[in-house]
Amino acid sequence: MPDLHGGSGSSGTADAGTNRAGTTRAGTTRAEATWALIVAGGVGGRLGLDRPKAFAPLGGRPLLAESVDRLDRCPWIDAIVVAAPEGWEEAAILLSEELVATKVVSCVTGGATRAESVRAALDEVPDNALVIVVHDAARPLVDDEVVQRVLGPLADGYDGAIPVVPISDTVKRVESGRVIETVSRENLVGAQTPQAFLAPALRKAFAEELSGATDCASLVERTGGRVAVVDGDPRLVKVTTREDLALVESWL
Repeated sequence: MPDLHGGSGSSGTADAGTNRAGTTRAGTTRAEATWALIVAGGVGGRLGLDRPKAFAPLGGRPLLAESVDRLDRCPWIDAIVVAAPEGWEEAAILLSEELVATKVVSCVTGGATRAESVRAALDEVPDNALVIVVHDAARPLVDDEVVQRVLGPLADGYDGAIPVVPISDTVKRVESGRVIETVSRENLVGAQTPQAFLAPALRKAFAEELSGATDCASLVERTGGRVAVVDGDPRLVKVTTREDLALVESWL
């Protein structure tokens, strides 16, 4: 079994210590309206670590701990499913238990791509769920305010909502090592997570082909869903490099 703070080992059991989504440890049916899927299946090769990105050290505990702990305490979230790296499922479960994250009801094995990881986690959400929030563990500083913001447009008839930030850099389109054109920044934004969706709209999107999807909103858009934008948070940096990790840690 992988150690929570480093090392690797044999694969754990994805449902150890918790039952399938929709059932509490006591065996009673859960009827939560809003489910969160935490996607943590990435390898994180650019960090140069001997463990997946989700278990990179951040402030004395695994990076994944921030998202699990914060969403578990978020009043807008009722239940959580974690998509963990293959072989690290039991470590993710043990981490949730250490955090006393009582909303985590299932842990699944992440797929080869982000979209496949989301699909695996989505399969654990019961049919009576109303809203599904999808969040990348690589953006650890999620807070209650941004969750509340992405949930708002769903009450106004939108199928989904995503947090966005302005693009401040000049954007270039390149090909074979040379600039092809300079792209206007007008109407361009950078998308973040968490992203919120009406459960039927997200299920419909993930019943289709997943190739080329870089986030859940792009799949919902493909199937005709209406996706609103809300203000994002500059602190929702996606951890990709050691420099990103150091920056996020400085904000803790």
